[in-house]
Amino acid sequence: MPVRRFTPEGLLQPAPYHHVAVGTGSRHVHVSGQTASLADGTTVAPGDLSGQVAQALRNTARGLAGAGATFDDVVRLTIYVTRWKPEKIGAFMAGVESVADEIGLPQPLPPSSLIGVDCLFDPGVLVEVEATALVD
Repeated sequence: MPVRRFTPEGLLQPAPYHHVAVGTGSRHVHVSGQTASLADGTTVAPGDLSGQVAQALRNTARGLAGAGATFDDVVRLTIYVTRWKPEKIGAFMAGVESVADEIGLPQPLPPSSLIGVDCLFDPGVLVEVEATALVD
């Protein structure tokens, strides 16, 4: 595996993600922002953050697989959530946990940033996930 993840002593522990990833792969894989859309453009789970998180992660897994990568190869996740408030963390994590086994998402997560935004490209889209991976 070309990626080693860890949280050094002195950083917030426990956290739902590792703080550091060290990659040694030679091929960079960048998966663009994935939303809760199906291939036909239909948005899954309108108004449901948990459901949209789950589908966006499924789509991210598909993008990684298309490049010959998995979540084990991910060095960074960037997640955008519309109208973010701390009270949304339960629904957000429920979406993550609901698909973790299905898509091979490690727990804790790779180093991640959750960024609250006013809106995304479509008012029905509640979450967007970007991934960066390294593979040999």
